[in-house]
Amino acid sequence: MSSSDHRNWAGNLTYGATRVERPRSVAELQAVVSRESSVKALGSRHSFSAVADTTGVHVSVADLPEVVEVDTAASRVRVSAGMRYAELAERLDSAGLALSNLASLPHISVGGAVATGTHGSGDRNGSLARSVAALELVTADGSLLHLRRGDSDFDGSVVSLGRLGVATSLELDVVPTFQVTQSVHEGLGWERLEHDLDAVMSAAYSVSLFTDWSVAGPSIWVKSVDDEDPDRRFDGATRATSARHPIPGADPEWTTSQSGPGAWWDRLPHFRREFTPSAGDELQTEYLVPRSQGLAAVQAVRGMADQVRPLLLVSEIRSVAGDDLWLSPSHTTDCLALHFTWRPEADEVLALLPVLDDQLATFGARPHWGKLFRTTPERLRLAYPRLDDFRVLADRLDPRGIFRNVFTDEALGR
Repeated sequence: MSSSDHRNWAGNLTYGATRVERPRSVAELQAVVSRESSVKALGSRHSFSAVADTTGVHVSVADLPEVVEVDTAASRVRVSAGMRYAELAERLDSAGLALSNLASLPHISVGGAVATGTHGSGDRNGSLARSVAALELVTADGSLLHLRRGDSDFDGSVVSLGRLGVATSLELDVVPTFQVTQSVHEGLGWERLEHDLDAVMSAAYSVSLFTDWSVAGPSIWVKSVDDEDPDRRFDGATRATSARHPIPGADPEWTTSQSGPGAWWDRLPHFRREFTPSAGDELQTEYLVPRSQGLAAVQAVRGMADQVRPLLLVSEIRSVAGDDLWLSPSHTTDCLALHFTWRPEADEVLALLPVLDDQLATFGARPHWGKLFRTTPERLRLAYPRLDDFRVLADRLDPRGIFRNVFTDEALGR
């Protein structure tokens, strides 16, 4: 096993896997799963948590035959679980199609992003998992399970933390290709933002706020479509005339263009697909709170600025539309997402997380499964009302427990 396979991309986690299997067909994958006693799917390794860790065998689906099957009539695309969003976006755009949203980085795999509830921003945009219309899993006995939206087990099987099986392919909703204009606005202070937070977040197709929680207000990253005019929503702010990086002062070379309209795939992410994320330079945490609690949660973090800022590179505030997926952080409610990109000071960050969790638990916060958090199992059960139902589903589909790991055992309360 190579050293890169043995660690996640940030370098904060060394996997316990004994080896990595790279099947070249679904049949080979089925054979691996059916004979092993402990298996976890290995995606693009962008999770900071131990959600994908195992003391058994890691299985990569990156070498399975590539699948990109467009059904124009149904507005769907069937895609390999191991494909990265950057590759999929290129294929869709050439067919005149698009995904409704993308995450900050286009380098992540479809299967892994969906399984952890990863998202972009936008009041009307759900997580990447909400676009899943169907999926295919290799389950614990090596058989193939096909689930489609509307099936009884579907809502419990999309954001699944790899606990139900290894995804081989997914069907995603698509829309006609579209253009996006990205701009950055600065100088709108906290007082105005807190007074008009909902108006700011709804000003365009996708809006993100970047802040270090200092007294200066956040920068507002706006991704607009059609005839949206965000400038009129930000009276008092200044539109940046040169490229910006989310971290003030950092080189913006690899950020997506902030001047003029461009293809959806080249504006919705914050970073260009040619950019290779550096390893070991950061840690990440994120909590999603119900939109009705968003302002109070922001104010609570502002009150912790003296504790947060010494460890912080930057925070991002985004909006996410709700969905019906059991383990989705945006399950049944529109959310405000509070993201923290930390300096690579693991001990200090891990010591702060219980304090941050205590503050945000008051507002019904749900952690992003792929980021670092210290939420207790008791709080997770309160935050995720279908958690017990998911555990029953996992026991039924995986009676041998081969897809269990320490992370899922703790999250599910056992």
